[in-house]
Amino acid sequence: MAFDALEKLAEAGNQVDLLTPEQQDVVSQLTEEEVTILTSVQAKMNAVAGEDVEGQDVNIFRIG
Repeated sequence: MAFDALEKLAEAGNQVDLLTPEQQDVVSQLTEEEVTILTSVQAKMNAVAGEDVEGQDVNIFRIG
């Protein structure tokens, strides 16, 4: 089975369904290594999120 970047990012908790079709096309072309790096960064950020920052919306990476 071929690697599906959108599926892997969705499994990691990213709301890829909110991306525009054009953005989904770009993200779908990410390599397995790129997706691994993104999900690793996401996991590290989630691990340090404390109670005092819950509910805050901070966009570090912006797509679009």
